[in-house]
Amino acid sequence: MRQIITLLAALIVSVSSIAQSKGSVSGKITDQQNKPMPSATVSLLKGKDSSVVKFTVTDKAGIYQFENITSGQYLVSITAVGHAKNFSKKIEVTDQPISLEAIELLPQAKSLGGVTVTSNKPLIEQKIDRTVVNVEASVTNVGSSALEVLEKSPGITVDRDGNISLKGKEGVIVLIDNRPTYLSGPDLANLLRSMQASQLDQIEIMTNPPAKFDAAGNAGVINIKTKKNKQFGYNGSATVGYGQWKYPKFNESVNFNYRKNKVNFFTNLGHNYGESFGVLNIKRNFREKDTKGLISSFDQETKRKSNSNTFNGKVGMDYFAGKNTTFGIVVTGFTSDQNRTNNTYTDIFETKTGTLSKQSGVSKEEQEWKNFSTNLNFRQVLDTTGEELTADLDFIRYNSDNATALLNYYFDGGGAITSRPDTLIGSLPQDIKIYSGKMDYLRPLKKGAKFEAGIKSSIVKTDNNAGYDSVLNGAIVHDYNRSNYFIYEENINAAYGNLSGSLSKKWNAQLGLRLENTNSRGNQVTTSEKFERHYTQLFPTAYLQYLASKNNSFVLNYGKRIRRPNYQSLNPFISFLDRYTYQQGNPNLKPQFSHNIELSNTYKNYFTTTLNYSRTTDIIQEVIEQNEEKSETYARQANIAKQRQFGISFNTSKPITKWWSSNVFVNVFNNKFDGLVNNTPISIEATTLVLNGSQQFKFAKTWNAEVSGFFRTPGIEGVIQTQAMGMVSLGFGKQVMKGNGNIRMNIRDVLYLQQFQGKIQYGNVDASLSGRNESRVVNMSFTYRFAKGKINGTPKRRASSASDEQSRVGAGN
Repeated sequence: MRQIITLLAALIVSVSSIAQSKGSVSGKITDQQNKPMPSATVSLLKGKDSSVVKFTVTDKAGIYQFENITSGQYLVSITAVGHAKNFSKKIEVTDQPISLEAIELLPQAKSLGGVTVTSNKPLIEQKIDRTVVNVEASVTNVGSSALEVLEKSPGITVDRDGNISLKGKEGVIVLIDNRPTYLSGPDLANLLRSMQASQLDQIEIMTNPPAKFDAAGNAGVINIKTKKNKQFGYNGSATVGYGQWKYPKFNESVNFNYRKNKVNFFTNLGHNYGESFGVLNIKRNFREKDTKGLISSFDQETKRKSNSNTFNGKVGMDYFAGKNTTFGIVVTGFTSDQNRTNNTYTDIFETKTGTLSKQSGVSKEEQEWKNFSTNLNFRQVLDTTGEELTADLDFIRYNSDNATALLNYYFDGGGAITSRPDTLIGSLPQDIKIYSGKMDYLRPLKKGAKFEAGIKSSIVKTDNNAGYDSVLNGAIVHDYNRSNYFIYEENINAAYGNLSGSLSKKWNAQLGLRLENTNSRGNQVTTSEKFERHYTQLFPTAYLQYLASKNNSFVLNYGKRIRRPNYQSLNPFISFLDRYTYQQGNPNLKPQFSHNIELSNTYKNYFTTTLNYSRTTDIIQEVIEQNEEKSETYARQANIAKQRQFGISFNTSKPITKWWSSNVFVNVFNNKFDGLVNNTPISIEATTLVLNGSQQFKFAKTWNAEVSGFFRTPGIEGVIQTQAMGMVSLGFGKQVMKGNGNIRMNIRDVLYLQQFQGKIQYGNVDASLSGRNESRVVNMSFTYRFAKGKINGTPKRRASSASDEQSRVGAGN
């Protein structure tokens, strides 16, 4: 590994010896009477193949500007509803600013009441502090859920339970429209599965977010942007989709925006229904603690059948009280009904007696999740320089009812009944309330610099009452050992300052500092156990960019991050898979802290290389533990270790020809865990290669196709040593109805390679597992777009006052 890193570093140094320069392009757009044209869409195109590099919109004076443009040939394209499209002449960009002559737009001869302006965005865009994925640019995203779109995005991996990692590190904060999801683990995965790709616009991936963002998230922040419209009048889209393999899947979504005078109304509604299957095989060996001699072996197979019916929606309104004042309200929510049945068959071999016994179990789970959230926001522009003040107030509530039933049957090796069946019934309701408020201030400074500052406070209250009953000889008996009532409260107060700007012609910098004060307390009502924690931490961030001449730019960044325990991970309640396998919370969890450093190089604006190093203490990780006396295996979150990771990644997005575009992401990283699990020292290390890629093809004017997928070599997920896994998808699309309609079809996981395999070996724990879900699916969808009005920039949807709190809700499914 050291030789590989040395070789790659040498390659980077040799490549980066070539310099790069950056320039700017500006100009003015007018109408036929030579009056300024505000809100015209301006695109910067490559002179070689007319592919889009950047977009912008003219201001009220008709002015536009593109900055940090790599040297080369370009041209400018201008569109506005009701006017004919126009172009500039080809221009040669160097390190000197270019000011183009005013470009005139002429009225279009025929009526444009239903015109929809479309453009071909690149699938991947690399920016100074984030990677941007344009979801609709990929035809293989049709019929996919938001989680499946994330799974094949650069640097992102999703494990067997739906947990999201970024560049091999867990602890990612997921935002939707800059607002936290307030979910984690299985519940976050369920929400993302319920959201369709047709509702998404972009995915922003930030491995080291600036100080304005909450310090939570060991690996960084993923911001999922839903579709928004920028038009007076009305506009929107409607999508219907159907998927099938073994079981059917349906999805529908509608996006709508209407703006008139001082009021802008917007909504995004979606429905998703799906049935699926899964198979999980676990083999476990129970051994003596001292001699390591084999006590018994368990060979278990679980077959799962599940269905989910989800509705989600967002409704909002902006009121423009004046030229510089905007008030807004956004109401979001979802309901999710899920039913899951697990049929488990276990062969148990007792080594000492040489006997074989069998156990079968049926577990049924009915879960209903409800969410309601309200965001009130305010924006005040203080002067003509762009100085502004913004504020947000949020109230979020999650409520779930989870009813479980576990029935167990016992047989000897010949299939004869050996004892009475037993039944365990559980009711696990939970209620989570979150109150949050924040205020942000932005002040532009001279020469393009800016200063940002803000404050935030949040209060979280969770109420979890897990009750279990056993059915013994036909009578229901309350199970006090498994039942638990847990109340948790948390308050986080934060303040930050951030300064960014240019140090010289080739150097740019950004420095930030965030202060977070955390106060939490937990109360296990059943046992009268209580705890309180109070701590205050500083979280610095720093970015330094060097614009070399001709071909290269470099960015060095550093950030300190925190990952607090999920609310539900602190709850010590038990969730069963079968008689011998369950999950349990851990109220003794502490937060983990990480230090992250990255050095990236961008070559010719299409090839990015990044070196990263991070060190994490008190890492929160799911561990597997055993009770040899009861032959039980259980999983729980624990502060098991310190973690060190270093890696290198390559990302390239480039048109090969006019009809072929290529996007490839390669990441090689080494993870090492050192710590204690159940008082047993462990040290696990692995080097992993992750490959994401897509190849896009255009046929004629209305056809396109894509091949995409990912591959991951053997590695580690916490204490689990995983085997290689991959997936390949194919997709086709065609524009219909004069470009207003789009028909798409894809086949996900064509080769059926997405199967999880792993093993766990440390201390007395000796287990292997494999699993397969219904990953191969054929999807079809139809999208219709409609619009009437003129393009206009609506105000940005800012991040709400809620930060990482929402991403930490979990039900321990």
